[in-house]
Amino acid sequence: MRYFSVIDTETNWADQVMSIGTVIADAQTFEPIDSKYHVLPIECQIGGMYEHTLFVETPVQPVLCTREDAIADLRAWFRQYGVGSIFAYNACFDRNHLPELRGFDWYDIMRLAAYRQHNPKIPATADLCSTGRLKRGYGVEAMLRLLSGRYTYCESHNAYHDAMDELKIMKLLGHGLGKYPPL
Repeated sequence: MRYFSVIDTETNWADQVMSIGTVIADAQTFEPIDSKYHVLPIECQIGGMYEHTLFVETPVQPVLCTREDAIADLRAWFRQYGVGSIFAYNACFDRNHLPELRGFDWYDIMRLAAYRQHNPKIPATADLCSTGRLKRGYGVEAMLRLLSGRYTYCESHNAYHDAMDELKIMKLLGHGLGKYPPL
């Protein structure tokens, strides 16, 4: 596999996707190759916890469209790059909210990031479950702070920026794509 995708969604008060941030990355370097940001205006009208971040500055112009058009655009874009794998932090959430993309292979970044045996940055003194998973503090913000050493970092809760942050987590963990178990 030459490229893979990282995706993040933000939902409205009705638990509907109102924005989708997606990055395509190189499978060897984990560097971003291309990115898209879809905003679904009809779903945005309901409002949501992070509606104030929908139109923060992003390096790519937001594509305002229907959900159907966003999914069709992502599918065509994935075909263009030969992407068959989608990664996300807490991937079950995003996969369940994007059932149209279930034909792709999904992988959960959190399954490595939150476990001591896969993340050497988790301190030996951390409060862990018997499985080695952190009991708390393993969200994107806390994990990026831990891995990067940037303890003032704050997650934006903008789907585009969050997808890029999740790719950073993967790069900082330093595992090859084959290490991530499929959903």
